[in-house]
Amino acid sequence: MIGYIPRRFTVIRDKNLCTNCGGCVTQCINECHFFADDGKTVLSNSNNCVACHRCVDMCPSGALRIEKYVCDYRDNANWTPQYQQEIVRQANTGSTLLSAMGNPKPYPIYWDKILLNASQVTNPSIDPLREPMEIRTILGRKPDKIEVEKKGKSTTKMPPQVMIETPIMFSAMSFGSISLNAQKSLAMAAKNLGTLFNTGEGGLHSALKEYCDYAVVQVASGRFGVHKDYLNNCKFIEIKIGQGAKPGIGGHLPGEKVNVEVSNARMIPEGSDAISPAPHHDIYSIEDLRQLIWSLKQATDNQKPVAVKIAAVHNVAAIASGCARAGADIIVIDGFRGGTGAAPTRIRDNVGIPIELALAAADQRLRDEGIRSTVSLVASGSFRCSSDIVKAIALGADACYVASAPLIAMGCHMCQTCNTGKCNWGIATQRPELTKRLNPEQAHQRVENLITAWNHEIKEIMGGMGINSVDSLRGNRLMLRGIGLTEKELEILGIKHAGE
Repeated sequence: MIGYIPRRFTVIRDKNLCTNCGGCVTQCINECHFFADDGKTVLSNSNNCVACHRCVDMCPSGALRIEKYVCDYRDNANWTPQYQQEIVRQANTGSTLLSAMGNPKPYPIYWDKILLNASQVTNPSIDPLREPMEIRTILGRKPDKIEVEKKGKSTTKMPPQVMIETPIMFSAMSFGSISLNAQKSLAMAAKNLGTLFNTGEGGLHSALKEYCDYAVVQVASGRFGVHKDYLNNCKFIEIKIGQGAKPGIGGHLPGEKVNVEVSNARMIPEGSDAISPAPHHDIYSIEDLRQLIWSLKQATDNQKPVAVKIAAVHNVAAIASGCARAGADIIVIDGFRGGTGAAPTRIRDNVGIPIELALAAADQRLRDEGIRSTVSLVASGSFRCSSDIVKAIALGADACYVASAPLIAMGCHMCQTCNTGKCNWGIATQRPELTKRLNPEQAHQRVENLITAWNHEIKEIMGGMGINSVDSLRGNRLMLRGIGLTEKELEILGIKHAGE
C-alpha cells in the first residue's frame, strides 16, 4: 500500500564507530534498529523513528545521530506539507488526530518579550548570598481583617492555608498518563524541596501514601479514585474544570494503559477506557461549583483549601472572578502551551490563549473587584526557566506549576508521542519493560537539582531588583517592561514599554 507520507527523521549510523553491540536494538521500543539476516550486523529502519534520542544517548561508541528527513514539497503557503500529511493520516484511519505535550505553533511567547528591572543607584540591590531572601509562599484564602489582642497576638481564625518553601510546584500528571516511577520521582522531589506534587485525575497509588503531606489531589469530571480518604490525605484539593492543552473537552486514557495498578488507583475495571466527560455533570453554573466546593470542604472538615483549575480561554478573567465568588481558595490557570499525555491536535493547536495574557487579565480583574486577597493564583502552562517564574509572579501569580521541565530533567526528549504509550524513557508508559528504565532514586535527584538551581536564580533576580521576598514581587508590574509588543498587548499585560 502506498504510504503517501515521507518519514520525519533519518537514523545516521557511523559504520566506522558502530560495534554492532545491539544496544540500540534493545533500547528502541519503536523497532527502529534490528539485526540483519546474518544475526550480527545492526541496521536501522528510519520510518519508525520519533527522535526520542534513546539510541543516541545510550550508544556506547557514539555511532548514532538523528537528522530531520528533508523531502521538499511544491511551495504552497496554504497547503503546507504538515496539512497535507495530516489529511493523508485521517484518510488512512478515519480518526481524530491525536498529539501530546503543549501547543507547538509559532504563536508569540510573551515571556521572551518581557524584560525585568534591576536596581542601580537609588535602590541598592541585595546580595542573596549574604542577606536573607524569602521565597516561601503561602497559598489559600486570606482573612478580610486581622484582629490582635493587647499583647500583639492575633485572635483571628485563619482559613486553611498551605505553606511551600518555593513558589514552584509540580503540576497534575496522573498515574496512567505517566508511570508510577515518574510520579514517585516527583513525589520524592516535592518532599525534599518542601513543595507539592499533583496526582492528576488518576487517584493516588498506594505506594505514594507516604507522600500525602506533599500531595495535591484532583477531582475531575470522571471522579476517578475519589473517596473520603483520598480527599483527606493531601495538602489541598483541586477541582479540574479545564486543561490548557485541551480546553472544553474531557480526557481519555486508553484501556491498554489501564493495568491492574491503574485500575486500583482509579477504581475502574482493568482494561477499560478511562473517559472523563467534557463537563462535570453536576456543574452547570457558578452556584453548582459553589456546592461542590462546599461539599469537598465538608468532607475534609474544612481543613483543606479547595482549588479550581481552569483553562486559559477568552473570558478567563470573568471565569476567575466567578470561581473566587464560588468559594475557591486557589485558582489555577493553565495556558495553551501546557503539556498533556494526549489531546486532539486541532484543539491543542487552536483553542485557548497564552498564560501570560490570561494571568495578567485575571489578576487585574480580581483586583478591580476588590477580591484578590480572597484567593491565590497559580499559573501553569510551559515554564521553561526561572526567569519565566519571576515574570509570572510579577504579573500576579502566587505560585507556578511546572510539569514538562521536570520531565525533561528525568530524560524526556519531547518526541510528543506520549499518547502511544511507547515512551523509551519510561515516563509516559505503563509497559513494565519500559517503566523499569526510570530509576526514581536517580530521577528525583535530577528534578531536585533543577528546582534548587531555579530557586537560586530566582533569589539572584529578586536581589538584583532590590526585592527580598516573593510577597514584594507578587503583582509588582513596575518591575516589568515589554519589548516588541503592541499597545493592546501592553495594556492587557499591564506593563509599560521598555524605555518608559
